[in-house]
Amino acid sequence: MFAKIGIKVTVLVNLLLFIVIAAGGYYIVGQQGKSLEMQLLARGEIEAVVGAMMVGKLLEEAIDNGVFSLQDAFDTDYEEILGFKPPKYHTKYDFYLDKAILALEDEFLEDDSVVFAVAVDRMGYLPTHNTRYQQPITGIQERDLIGNRTKRIFNDDVGLAAAENSEGVLKQVYQRDTGVTMWDVSYPIRVKGKHWGGFRIGFSLQKIQAAQMDLRNKLITIMAGILFASLIVVFVAVNSALKPLTHFTKIASDLADGKVNDKIEVTGRDEIAQLADVLERLRISLKAAMDRLRKKA
Repeated sequence: MFAKIGIKVTVLVNLLLFIVIAAGGYYIVGQQGKSLEMQLLARGEIEAVVGAMMVGKLLEEAIDNGVFSLQDAFDTDYEEILGFKPPKYHTKYDFYLDKAILALEDEFLEDDSVVFAVAVDRMGYLPTHNTRYQQPITGIQERDLIGNRTKRIFNDDVGLAAAENSEGVLKQVYQRDTGVTMWDVSYPIRVKGKHWGGFRIGFSLQKIQAAQMDLRNKLITIMAGILFASLIVVFVAVNSALKPLTHFTKIASDLADGKVNDKIEVTGRDEIAQLADVLERLRISLKAAMDRLRKKA
């Protein structure tokens, strides 16, 4: 099959085209992934700031209205709720935050990239988790670890850094204890000028990976279409360009068989035309030589 020049050229051209397209596709997917991640983190920064300000305001209003004292708002004398592993706790302000911030936190989950949006105090204590993580207790530890994560102290390295951070937006890669890896974006919560804790937004990296996969699949489909079209177009174009070569190959064969009477027409200035000119000169030389031989005979 590869004995024909047209097929060889077609395969070579499309192989080079495939390499170029594949390299370009790889670059585009990588750049698009970085762009999606940057957009996600930029959105996370805004949401973390907004969440922190809203929770801080709710706590200050509760203090101003006498719901609890400033000292109660900073209560770290956690009372353990028995019977849970990991342990669960409650504080003097839980009764208020459970009612006041649940709906606020759940609003952030309308963005399907957000896994969680929660307020934690300076020790990493999480008084009120999102509704999706306040599912009824089943008694099955593996299931409850995912389904009921409220009223726990998240004092792992990432959780504690988010809770203790008082300087501004903090972005961290978070390996959750459920095995999921995500971005954790947090911003300090201030109450009456004092650092209370942080508002944490968890973004799923799977969303970015899924977007990259979708883009990669689309590029593969486009590449396949381009290569298929290129195979046809290049094959037709090359064979059309080489068609005169087939004609002159037959003429050369005729010359070798002694058929030297038909003049070879030369048109154009390309390599095919140059070949025709060479064959015409060869025909003339052969004809002259054959004529001399006839006369001698």
